[in-house]
Parts: sequence; structure tokens; C-alpha cells
Amino acid sequence: MKKENRDLFEKGKQGALQLLFSRFGIILILLFIQVWLLFGLLDYVANNYIHLYYAGNMVFTLTGYIILFNSPSDNSVKMTWMIVFTVLPVVGILLYLYTRLEFGHRMERRRLVAIIQKSRSLIGMEDKTKKQLQEHKDLQGLVRFVNQTNAFPVYQQSDVTYFSSGEEKFAALLEELSKAKSFIFMEYFIVGRGEMWSQILEILIEKAREGVEVRFMYDGFCEFSLLPRSYSADLKKLGIKCRVFSPIQPLVSTVYNFRDHRKICVVDGQVAFTGGVNLADEYINKVERFGHWKDTAVRIEGDAVESFTLMFLQMWALDGDTSDFEHWLNVPKEKPFTADTQKGWVLPYADSPLDSERVGEMIYFDLLNKAQESVQIMTPYLILDGEMETALTFAAKRGVTIDLILPHIPDKKYAFALAKSHYRTLIEAGVNIYEYTPGFVHAKVFVVDERKATVGTVNLDYRSFYHHFECGVYLEDVPAIAEITEDFKKTISLSRKITLWDIRNEKTMTKIMGWLLKIFAPLM
Repeated sequence: MKKENRDLFEKGKQGALQLLFSRFGIILILLFIQVWLLFGLLDYVANNYIHLYYAGNMVFTLTGYIILFNSPSDNSVKMTWMIVFTVLPVVGILLYLYTRLEFGHRMERRRLVAIIQKSRSLIGMEDKTKKQLQEHKDLQGLVRFVNQTNAFPVYQQSDVTYFSSGEEKFAALLEELSKAKSFIFMEYFIVGRGEMWSQILEILIEKAREGVEVRFMYDGFCEFSLLPRSYSADLKKLGIKCRVFSPIQPLVSTVYNFRDHRKICVVDGQVAFTGGVNLADEYINKVERFGHWKDTAVRIEGDAVESFTLMFLQMWALDGDTSDFEHWLNVPKEKPFTADTQKGWVLPYADSPLDSERVGEMIYFDLLNKAQESVQIMTPYLILDGEMETALTFAAKRGVTIDLILPHIPDKKYAFALAKSHYRTLIEAGVNIYEYTPGFVHAKVFVVDERKATVGTVNLDYRSFYHHFECGVYLEDVPAIAEITEDFKKTISLSRKITLWDIRNEKTMTKIMGWLLKIFAPLM
């Protein structure tokens, strides 16, 4: 390995001083100064113009409540903002108005809408699939909903392989990357230098040298502690086209609240991967952070790969152009699917915080509301809005068996405390809650009646539902669902069922933390 490339593979030194004096540290300092100046201005007005302050406070409060109660937000979100208005009557309302006016991401939304409109007609369903979908009214409605905000068809000519661990997905990913002949598109939330990323990066560098189009995209929050700010530039020098989604800049903006949480890899338009697995060693249990790391993923082959190609290109074009979309789409498939091999329905989907639709949450609602016998869920976080909590409890009360697997060893103590604050309501309604005793569950899986499922990146929390770019794949009557169901049963056998006795005997500090944080959960 060349000395100049060593930093691309090896973990860099970390520490408070290095962060402080890095370019990223300077950005954080500048952001802090902006916030400090804002609070200083408000303090000056309050101390020197007290009468104007109280009059303005009254006007701000009344205006804030009027806007809040007429907004389309979930009721739990409104309650949180009401508390913020009460505690911080001026600052809180200014913050709310700032987020509602969308100064930071209005241009980004217009850009994304234009990209979607331009690319809507580039992929579509076969006539035979359209005809069969007409007889499948239940699924037809879901497809119509998904396509209100984007253009992702439902497919029959596709095959799905389920991976019950990050290790399985990693092995399959390396195999497919090594076979790439035309292009590799990768988009991930987390990239951490170590054994997993090193093996992937070596292949990407080699493929770029061979003339394969290699595009790599990661979320800007990786620059907090995982990657240096110059990392994307270093990758470009090796022939890898690299972009960082929403890197942190020295300017206060609501854009930073929206993160690219998706995990997508497309190779030659022949196969695509998605699921919960990021590119860091804990995801394949090469390092232990929170006990055994349980994760899942899927590989898609066939026509449905086109949707994941389009997802990637749309996000890539937020910082570029759309002129090459058609070149990478509608690639002839090396593995043809005939009528005999068409089994079930495959519906890829993407979710964006820049539109008014919570696609990931609505698909979960659809699964819960149509369940007749069973719902099996794996999720790392349980920070529910009022609608999702109602959907879960209602399904349980009407007799559906709901089994929910969460981590036993959390990655974030505050998120674990928030999850536990929902336990009593769910268990009393009949939901079975289990904690995975070997460690941490990072999978995002729903299985309904053992014939419908979704695997993707969408957590059961506010950030996934409201603030993240997400993706997943909805499956119906697909053979892989049997493997997902079997994996769920195996995982539940390694888990401990939570009872009301456990809730009563929970640590007092955990209860208090959950109660307090629940108030502000929609803002986290």
C-alpha cells in the first residue's frame, strides 16, 4: 500500500484537540458564535427594552400557537412545540418559524422535485405486470401512493436474496463488486475505516483503474469523527467519483437536520443491495461495540434494480445534472426472468424529508392495518409518534399477534430510555416486546402474515419518519419472505420477553430519563 493512500484505509487519530483545531472544529466554533450572538441580541432587548420585550413576547406566542394549531403536524409534535413555546416563548417560536419557513432547504426541495419530474418516465412497468396489478386492488393502492412523490414501479421479474447478518451481506457484496464491468454506485450513511471498508475500497480502486464508472456517496455527518474532511478529494484522486451529502458548513441552517440515511449499492444494473448494514467493522462483528450486532439486508436481481439505480442517480444529481440518467438505466439483464420464475411482487421505495409524505411510515401503517394474523418487527429504536403507537396498539387489540424485537444492549442510552417509555402502553394492549440479549439489533424489518414484508433503512423513530432520506423494498408473496420469517423466529429465540414486572422494576433514572425525553422526542 502506498504511503499517501494509507490514510484512506487506516483509522486516523482522534481526540478533542485534533477535532478543535481541524477545519471541522473551526466550523463548529463559527456555528457556536452565530448562536451566541443571537442569544446575546435577545438578552440585550430583554434588559433594555423590557416593555417591548413583553409585548413582542405576547405577539410571538399568539402567532406561534395559531400557526402551530393550523399546521399538518402530528399531535405529539405539536405538544412538544407547545412546551418549547412555554419554556422559551421568544426563542422557541423564532426557532419554530425558522424551521417552518425552510430557509435552508427550500432550494434543495425545488431541485429534487425537478429531478423527479424529469426522470419519472425513464423506468416503468411491463404491460403484463400492469394488467395483473389491476386484479390486485390491495397492492395497486400502495403502488399508487408510492408513486405520488416519486416514480418507482412494482415488479414481478425480480429475485430477492435475504441476508440475516452483516457478515452474509458483506461476503455477497464483495463478490458482486469484484464482478463489476460497467458501473458501481454506492450510497451509505456511515463509512468507517477498518477491515470492512478496506476490502471494499481496494476493489473500488481496482475497478476504477479498469475503467469501471465508480461513484461513491456518504453522509456529511461522517466528518464528525469517522472521516477527515478531505476524504472525498482523496478518493477522487484514485479515480472514484465521490460526493458528500450535506457536509457541515459554518452557517446555521435547517439543512443539517436532514441526513442521507440510505444504504444502496448497484452493480452494473444487474444487482442492488439495501438494508441496515453500513460500511464499518461493527456491522460485520469485526469489532464489538454493543455486544453482537444483529443486522439484515437484501440483494435484488432483475428489473427492480432499475429503481435503486434511479434512487441513487436522483440523489447524486442534487449536486450535479441529470443528463446521463438514461445511459445507466434500462440495462439489459444478464439473468432473464421468465413466467416460470416470476414469483411475487417487489416494490422498491424511497422516502424524502423534503416532501409532505412520510412514505416509510405509511408503508408500515399499511402493513399494520392490513395484518390479519401476525406482525413481526425488528428495529433498533422505538421513538413513536402518536399515530404509530395507535396503529400498533389497535392491531394488537383486534387480535393480531405482534412480536417486536429491540436491542438489549443499546447504542444510545437516551434512545433506549425513550423506547422503554412506550413499553407499558404497548404491552398492556397485547404487543409482545422482546430484547435481543446477545447485543444490539440494527435491522429494520417488518413481516406480516408471513406473506408480506419490507426490509430497508427506516427505523421506528421520528428521525427516520420525518428527517431522513430513507429507502427500502416492499415484498409480497416472494419466496425470500420464508427466510425472513425463519430468521425472525431464530432471533426471538435468543431474546428475552419483557413483562409488566420488568417495567415496574426498571431503574428509576431510566424511567425519569424516558419521561423527560419523551416530551422533546419529535425534535431529536
